[in-house]
Amino acid sequence: MLKRHVKASSGATGFMGYFYFLTFIIGFGAILLVGANPAFKDASGALIGGTNMAAVHLANAVGGSTFLGFISAVAFATILAVVAGLTLAGASAVSHDLYASVYRKGQASEKDELRVSKITVLALGVVAIALGILFEKQNIAFMVGLAFSIAASCNFPIILLSMYWSKLTTRGAMVGGWLGLLTAVILMILGPTVWVQVLGNAKAIFPYEYPALFSMAVAFVGIWLFSITDHSQQGAEERSRFRAQFIRSQTGTGIEQGKAH
Repeated sequence: MLKRHVKASSGATGFMGYFYFLTFIIGFGAILLVGANPAFKDASGALIGGTNMAAVHLANAVGGSTFLGFISAVAFATILAVVAGLTLAGASAVSHDLYASVYRKGQASEKDELRVSKITVLALGVVAIALGILFEKQNIAFMVGLAFSIAASCNFPIILLSMYWSKLTTRGAMVGGWLGLLTAVILMILGPTVWVQVLGNAKAIFPYEYPALFSMAVAFVGIWLFSITDHSQQGAEERSRFRAQFIRSQTGTGIEQGKAH
């Protein structure tokens, strides 16, 4: 059983690494085969369809219309799958975690959860459409970088410190994570891409496009500060359980085996 899990994890990690390695090949290929070919440029010399079409044009340059159709179909299916997955995950988090568990304290019925889930899907769709229209002309690579910046500012500090720092508490993780998230979002809005290119202001308040270096530091400091100042009984209990959790995570000792249902 363990060997199968290791093989599956290794395979998944290998595919992800292969995908990120391909970005270099696609980028240099687009520079050579698309950037130097006037057939893929309009009258002003700009790439037809914008910079986000570079990989699609590269497929046409390498394999003609057949490969172009294949890549377009894969891109459409990927976008559809990602959007559907994120929408379902967001609706589930709001209806089950926030509404049923936090707001209703576990007393919500399935009908109520389903109603909140439908409302959440509608709200997420409206927000996604509005943001898509607002950021229509932006480079997709920049948008991906913003997502990584948010993850590095909010998720990464909490995950790292929860694994290796014995003094972490829930209060420190919550406050520090929120500080990192809010700092990243605010600095993105005040940065040159959103503040100048999207909102049309003359000069950016925050001079850098990617805020992760600053927002991640805020998250680490916030987690550290609000953890060491947490003198509650819950905080003490969480610290006392760290050693057992650390040994279990590093060695697998004490992990319950899977059970048939």
